[in-house]
Amino acid sequence: MIVLDATAVTLDQLLAVACAGAPVAAGAVVRERLRAARAVVDQLAASNTPIYGLNSGLGANVGQLLDPAQRTLYQARAIRARSVGIGAAASTAQVRAALFARLCGLAAGGSGISPGVFDALLAMLNAGVHPVVPTTGSIGVADLAPMSHAMLVLVGEGQAEFRGERLAGAEALRRAGLAPAVLGPKDGLALISANSYTVGGAALALADVDAAMRRLDTAAVLSMEGFRANLSPLRSDALSARPAPGIAESAARLHALLEGSALWNDGAARRVQDPLSLRCVPQIHGAVLWAHGQARAHVEAELNGAGDSPLVLVDGGTLVSTANFHIPGLALAMESLGLAMAQAASACVQRCLRLYSPASSGLPLQLTALGPAHSGFAAMQKTLTALWNQVRHLANPACLDFFPLSEGSEDHAPMAPQVVDKTARIADALVSLAAIELLGAAQAVDLRAMRPDDLGAGARQTYDRVRAQVPRLDEDRPLGPDVDLLRERLLAGDFA
Repeated sequence: MIVLDATAVTLDQLLAVACAGAPVAAGAVVRERLRAARAVVDQLAASNTPIYGLNSGLGANVGQLLDPAQRTLYQARAIRARSVGIGAAASTAQVRAALFARLCGLAAGGSGISPGVFDALLAMLNAGVHPVVPTTGSIGVADLAPMSHAMLVLVGEGQAEFRGERLAGAEALRRAGLAPAVLGPKDGLALISANSYTVGGAALALADVDAAMRRLDTAAVLSMEGFRANLSPLRSDALSARPAPGIAESAARLHALLEGSALWNDGAARRVQDPLSLRCVPQIHGAVLWAHGQARAHVEAELNGAGDSPLVLVDGGTLVSTANFHIPGLALAMESLGLAMAQAASACVQRCLRLYSPASSGLPLQLTALGPAHSGFAAMQKTLTALWNQVRHLANPACLDFFPLSEGSEDHAPMAPQVVDKTARIADALVSLAAIELLGAAQAVDLRAMRPDDLGAGARQTYDRVRAQVPRLDEDRPLGPDVDLLRERLLAGDFA
């Protein structure tokens, strides 16, 4: 049970809700915040002082007062009008992440949402009613389109998945024993004017990045073993001379995998210095870990803050317009993470090519000992290049590509959903690259006829798991299925 209270919400708690179905509850502190903020909204609801989304229109209609008779009806109408998303439906984990992220934002107290509507959203999440949310339509200036599709179900409209079946929103609620929420003033805007879809997606992407980098660590270490690399760059005393962020953590992971390796012995390395893709793994992977930490900090800040506009200021008894919904910091942090992963991907490709090359590895050309009538890993270079091309393209910034909208009132955007999406896709490509590297590194270990005790404990475990899935390459065979199989096992956590 995840309880929203005075304690800061963490990324791990979001993952528990999104991926493991953990239930959510609201504590007494949150209940009091909701009550106090709603009292301010109720007091101002009848006012003719223009307050955005309460008694005035939205977007370019910001200066237009709403007819008092229309103000409550307008809340559901605003949700319908912004349900403009298209394309494939988001995953269940993404939808649950978005709903939980919005509950976190509402629990901060700045939205002024009706406590009953908050409880309805909480109940919908806990019941497993998952709105069908198209993935295309947000530019990161509050995720209006995806959040509107999600909240349509809350008011008994739209579509939802419930227990494996896609249903009309009202029917999904009925089967779950729930009733549609009845919205009061400001409730519609409070539900949709937030970056919860992006924040939830970023949390899921960060989990994918963490897993991908751990898999890449295992692949890099097995390459070091197969290459007979010089481990002096991994010495703690050498690394401590330049303690750049992320390096110590990366080196600790590599050390754990290489514990007991014969490469630590004097004279074990083949060369005084290895190619940079092998020598600089702590620096390259450490940069990813640092960027990951920066992005995580932004995600957790969003989970624990109020991104509403207007924002309820309880002490002053007022609502004020803000820019708290704008998240260029998160977008830039995820862009940086994508660039860091591209660096890691490039190094992975180069390690593979170095293993395939006799001039670098001292092993037979393309890792086949059977001569020029056999191709070995030669054609795998093209798959590596194709994957690298994808990563290189995805690493280009997306946060600068936007247009002024709403008659110029929305003339800036971080394009954060697009940045999050491509970051997750880079992480996915890293898993494929790790699978290819593992296949070649295990072949290199075989060609050197290394003894089991020569390998570090983690490297030995990795090698055994590779060989439990695919045999060494002697006669040429299709290697694509081998890579797909290793990728599948990596994603299943077999190499954790």
